Amino acid sequence: MCSGGGMAMDVELDEIKFKRYKCKDCDSTFKGAGKKTICPSCGCEDVELIE
Repeated sequence: MCSGGGMAMDVELDEIKFKRYKCKDCDSTFKGAGKKTICPSCGCEDVELIE
């Protein structure tokens, strides 16, 4: 079970489409999903899709 800070819900991770992003601030690359993707390294919201 996964909790997103509010309502608990069942989520199958193999159903989530992860995309690769690059942070424009710290240049780290990472996989993310969702509408509002933030860099896990520095917390910056200025990221670009690289795939």
